[in-house]
Amino acid sequence: MLGAIAGDIIGSVYEGHRIKTKDLPLFQPRCHFTDDTVMTVAVAQAILEDGDYMRTMRELGRRYPRAGYGGAFKAWLHAEQPLPYNSWGNGAAMRVSPVGWAFESVDDVLREAARTAEVTHNHPEGIKGAQATALAVYLARKGQGKETIRQEIAGRFGYDLARTVDAIRPGYAFDVSCQGTVPEALIAFFDSTSYEDAVRNAISLGGDSDTLACIAGGVAEAFYGPLPADILARVRASLTPDLWEVTERFCRRYGVL
Repeated sequence: MLGAIAGDIIGSVYEGHRIKTKDLPLFQPRCHFTDDTVMTVAVAQAILEDGDYMRTMRELGRRYPRAGYGGAFKAWLHAEQPLPYNSWGNGAAMRVSPVGWAFESVDDVLREAARTAEVTHNHPEGIKGAQATALAVYLARKGQGKETIRQEIAGRFGYDLARTVDAIRPGYAFDVSCQGTVPEALIAFFDSTSYEDAVRNAISLGGDSDTLACIAGGVAEAFYGPLPADILARVRASLTPDLWEVTERFCRRYGVL
């Protein structure tokens, strides 16, 4: 999950100023965590505690009200009786990486990923995006090769993963859907040579930069191993004490730190 959080922070400054190049400074002074990080930490907290994803998402979401939530999610955060709203948005995928670290079978990962999505994103595409992302993280941390991961995700979920970053980049635009974000983020990972390269690939697509980098970064960390020390230090410095406390506790519990 550290890779997902780092990707979110690195990509945060490019969401409103999208670029089509990998030649970018990895961290800028204005880099910050967004709703992608807050909700990733909420999923991790629920896994550490009682599995109540709705409770932790609403608790942390209301603690950080200006993190950049979409309108429907913001309304859900403050509803007296919150109900899922049939979303197919990429919010289901950007928050799910802790599931890929915490569960020990494909069936458990798929089931739990669906649970994290269903509290808000109960559209089939929202659930599929969460499951595909979590499964990619799980397979990567279990030592599967990129082609095995590619074939498994494409076969299960029907995503077109045969493209390349260079082919996608020229015509790609801002897209908040799972179906328009998850495949592209995974391809950014497949085409990478390192964690940093995966994040640069994702941002260079010129789309929903923080979320693309969050998803690609979560899988890349699981595949390439622990984050470089300088990136980890920037993550820690960017998070508030309460967000870092949950993150560190989760990572120590599941062997990420």
